[in-house]
Amino acid sequence: MNLTAIVVFVLLFVFVTWLGFFAARWRKGDLNLLHEWGLGGRRFGTFVTWFLLGGDLYTAYTFVAVPALMFGAGAVGFFAVPYTIMIYPLLYLVFPRLWAVSHRHGYVTAADFVRGRFGNRWLAVAVALTGLVATMPYIALQLVGMQVVIGAMGFETTGLVGDLPLIIAFLILAAFTYSSGLRAPAMIAVVKDLLIYITVIAAVVVVPLQFGGYGKIFSAVPPAKLLLATPPAGSWGAYSAYATLALGSAMALFLYPHSLTAILSSSGGRVIRRNAALLPAYSLVLGLLALLGFIALALGVEQMPQLAAGFKQYGNNFAVPALFVASFPSWFVGVAFAAIAIGALVPAAVR
Repeated sequence: MNLTAIVVFVLLFVFVTWLGFFAARWRKGDLNLLHEWGLGGRRFGTFVTWFLLGGDLYTAYTFVAVPALMFGAGAVGFFAVPYTIMIYPLLYLVFPRLWAVSHRHGYVTAADFVRGRFGNRWLAVAVALTGLVATMPYIALQLVGMQVVIGAMGFETTGLVGDLPLIIAFLILAAFTYSSGLRAPAMIAVVKDLLIYITVIAAVVVVPLQFGGYGKIFSAVPPAKLLLATPPAGSWGAYSAYATLALGSAMALFLYPHSLTAILSSSGGRVIRRNAALLPAYSLVLGLLALLGFIALALGVEQMPQLAAGFKQYGNNFAVPALFVASFPSWFVGVAFAAIAIGALVPAAVR
């Protein structure tokens, strides 16, 4: 049990819980009105929308799974960077108009928009059900991220005892979301994103210095993982997989209910356009985050023998938690793990 990390983790989690309940008093509105509760009254400006969209898109899954894919599969994991870049022109061109129509007619969800614009109830039902079905595995991925960091601090994560921290976290999430609506994840997103920026910047600066710089790190990564595999004659091979992963993910992202909710909560089309210009900062951080998978790969499991059991239990998903435990003091491990766990709460609360 890493007691120092646990104390820091719990303190940050308690602070975020308080913030979630306090958010009901922020920019007060009648929370009995659906647009006030579910969209924050459509009054969020550029600053809050930037953090809220970033909080939606960069989650525990992003922090754990993207570097894990780099750790296990290599360069194909970088598909996440171009896909997040491709979505911003779409955001700039299309969604200010969608916001304007939704604001004029009082639409709160994608299903409302489809029903109002196309007059087809069954198409609206299909859109709503698709969003719900797509949301379930996405939330499950957030749970995996939380489970991995909780296990990395020394807690048992199997059976009912192992599920208790997750159950408690999501009960708290349900409580402050019920009382504060979208204002809660909006406020929490600011704290979460600041923690993530601090953690990622520290990791990409401090860890390479410990191990001799990026030159040694990249030289220690197997060459086959540094580049996409050359496809056989007559086939696009990994190139096709990389391109379609990026394009398909970009086209699908704003079909998720939480992404659209964050857009509809903004105060106008100008806010959306500004965010389309500013959000690539998150893509830069995502690129740095993906590099953590290569850093963990260069370090190697054999240099982290005390963490071998974690790799055995969680597989490649343990790469980033193992890297932090091996490279940072316990108090900073608690900060990093809190950033990951809080990152799971924001998209789940928006949904």
